[in-house]
Amino acid sequence: MNERQILLSIIAPPAVEDSMVDWLLACGEVTGFTSFPVSGHGSSARSMSLAEQVAGRQRKILFQTHLPEPLALQLVERLKGEFSDCGIHYWLTPLLGAGRI
Repeated sequence: MNERQILLSIIAPPAVEDSMVDWLLACGEVTGFTSFPVSGHGSSARSMSLAEQVAGRQRKILFQTHLPEPLALQLVERLKGEFSDCGIHYWLTPLLGAGRI
């Protein structure tokens, strides 16, 4: 029986982009990942600079990888320990399918 696959999405500030790339590359559980720039929008002005408040968005980097559920949960726990107070947000999404074609 196959383990359920999970999509792990991590939103990080640009200041930790290089550290996150290095960390994900060093994680044995992660066989590959995707990263791309995104804009964060929200009502929390205290986390935004004045320029970001005027623009109505905050630059962020989105990282995504998929892996079996137990490994995804372990990775999130490691992420919490190694990147606490860095302004990172994450979510886990069950996948209906994933693979190479």
